[in-house]
Amino acid sequence: MSLPFYIVDVFTDKKYAGNQLAVFLEAENLSLEQMQTIAREINFAESTFITKLDLQNNSAEVKIFTPAQEMKFAGHPIIGTSWVLINEVFQHQPETITLHVPVGEIPIHQSEGLIWLQAAQPEFWEVFSKSDFSSFSNLTATDFDDQFPIQEVTTGSAFVMVPLKNKEALERLVLDKEKMDDWLKKHCKTSHRGLYFYCREDAKLMTRMFCVEHNQLVEDAATGSASTCLQAYLLKYDVPEIKLINHQGDFMGRPSQIYFNGKLADNQFEIQIGGKTQLVAKGDWEA
Repeated sequence: MSLPFYIVDVFTDKKYAGNQLAVFLEAENLSLEQMQTIAREINFAESTFITKLDLQNNSAEVKIFTPAQEMKFAGHPIIGTSWVLINEVFQHQPETITLHVPVGEIPIHQSEGLIWLQAAQPEFWEVFSKSDFSSFSNLTATDFDDQFPIQEVTTGSAFVMVPLKNKEALERLVLDKEKMDDWLKKHCKTSHRGLYFYCREDAKLMTRMFCVEHNQLVEDAATGSASTCLQAYLLKYDVPEIKLINHQGDFMGRPSQIYFNGKLADNQFEIQIGGKTQLVAKGDWEA
C-alpha cells in the first residue's frame, strides 16, 4: 500500500526550524497499530494520518501519534496538517476548514500566512509545590516566579505549567529523567505527562517542554497543545486578554514562534494559537 505524505516544519517562518511533522493522506485502511509503527519509524515528535477527507465541506478526520502513543489533541500536528490540507489538498485554498480529532471538532482558519486553531475550554487541576522540583531538577527555590502557581492544565492534552523567574534559570535547566518520570507518574492525571517551563523577561515569553518517551528524556521544539494550556493559564492568573508570541526551541537549535490570541470573559476562555508552516518534502510512503 502506497500513501502520499508530506513533511513540514511547523511554527516557523523558515525551513529546518520549528517542529517537524509528517502528514499521511489516504490512511483510512491503516490499523492503529500500523499508524503507530509508521510514527515510530519516522520518529518525529508527532505524525498525523488523515482517515477521512470531505472535499465538499473542507473537513477531515485526523489521527495523531507520537512515536510512543496516540494523542487526543496536539497543536503543532493540527496546525501543520491544516496547512497541508489548505495549501496542497483542498481546492481554492479555503480560509476556514474543520478537523475532527479524538477530543472533538477543531475550527481552523488561515490568515496572512498563519494557520490558527481554537482550543477547547481548559481544566485546571492540581497545584504543586516548588519544593517537589528539588528532587529531579537543578532548580532552587529562588528560580521560581512565586506570583503564579505550578499547576497541571489541560485543553485536551495535559501539562504542568512551571513559572520561572528569568531566562537564565530556563536556559540552565537540567532534569533527572528517572526521578522526573517517577514524579510525573505519581502526580499527573493522564497517560500523557509533560512539564512546560516558562518565563517572561523583557516582555518576551520563552518556553521549554519536557516529557519521557521510550525511556528517553525528550525536549520538544514547539508544543501547540502545551501552548493552549499556557495561554489559558496566563488568561486566568495574569491578564484577561493576550496577544503575544511564545518562543520555544531556542535552546535546542530549532527556534519556533507560536502566536497567542486569547481572552477570558464571563468565565469563558477564547484560546487561539497560530503559526507559520514550511513545506520540506513530499512523496509516497510504502506501508
